[in-house]
Amino acid sequence: MTLPSILLGLVCALFIGALFHLWLDGGAGHLVLYLGLSIMGFAAGQWLASSRNLVLFAVGPLDLGVASLGSFVLLGVGHWLSLVEIRRPGRDDKV
Repeated sequence: MTLPSILLGLVCALFIGALFHLWLDGGAGHLVLYLGLSIMGFAAGQWLASSRNLVLFAVGPLDLGVASLGSFVLLGVGHWLSLVEIRRPGRDDKV
């Protein structure tokens, strides 16, 4: 992969993560989470597309289709996992 394709992939992944954050109206902590998950999912989707010779929407050596799907999948899973609330026993809770 060339440097321009890596930069284009990074910009697309950050854009997808920012749109996901805007859609869910999260806080600053969630913004960092969504941007990181989007970059990791985009990279995983690109790796899957290049290793399996999948082409959905290719722009040079970058497959935006499969990489974007990977980003959306990882964002969905990460958001679902971030909804878990940790309960700590208090004074009134019996253990």
